[in-house]
Amino acid sequence: MAFRELLKKYGKVALGVHFSVSAASVTGLYIAIKNNLDVESFLQKIHINPQTSSPPPPPLESQPQTTSSSSDGSVIESTNQSMVVIEEKKRNRTAELAASTGGAVALAFLCNKALLPIRVPITIALTPPIARFLARRRIIKTSV
Repeated sequence: MAFRELLKKYGKVALGVHFSVSAASVTGLYIAIKNNLDVESFLQKIHINPQTSSPPPPPLESQPQTTSSSSDGSVIESTNQSMVVIEEKKRNRTAELAASTGGAVALAFLCNKALLPIRVPITIALTPPIARFLARRRIIKTSV
């Protein structure tokens, strides 16, 4: 059964179930993000590849020209260049976004949007039993 068919058959109940599942999803994601869940690694664990750009390589640092004087009074100038390898700590982009104002909420909504293919089957599975339950309790008028 497709989502549109579900909406035709169950109407307001299907919408209510879908919005409830979405609200639970956003709430859970928000709590996970505020507790420093690394979303990128989480998405990779469930085999969803996040579209991220790799950080630029660290700049090469060179030492300035040095001068030294020898014992006979002559000045020797040399340029010493060496590559400094800086090992960056792995950035947690989730923590950076969550630290900004409204970043955690925005990130939760974006993750919720990405999880739509998971939420729709949940909605499709939950709607008929909930509609039957509501009809038996006479909360909705039409019996399903």
